Amino acid sequence: MESKAILRYVRITPRKARRVADLIRGKNAGDALLFLRFMPYRGAGFIEKLLKSAVSNAEQKKVINPEAMKIMQIFVDQGPSMKRVQPRAMGRANIIKKRTSHITVVLSDE
Repeated sequence: MESKAILRYVRITPRKARRVADLIRGKNAGDALLFLRFMPYRGAGFIEKLLKSAVSNAEQKKVINPEAMKIMQIFVDQGPSMKRVQPRAMGRANIIKKRTSHITVVLSDE
């Protein structure tokens, strides 16, 4: 049985979130939650919250042991970028892109 959770429009760049997602791909949900708790990266907090949601979704589907489920898929897609303007000298301007991410976790008991 599969359980899925999606976190959209997260204010972290996809590159920084993928760094954390790659470390927990293929692990058990319980082990991954423990790893994420002690990771120093900012993206670990977002992914931990999402993984808890996926485990909770599995409990709703009456899975016997949701913490023993395996992370079959975890991927980070790029969301829309917020564009901000920073004034520069002589009337010029720099555009600052504040990037967002869409993070998806799929758990499976196989």
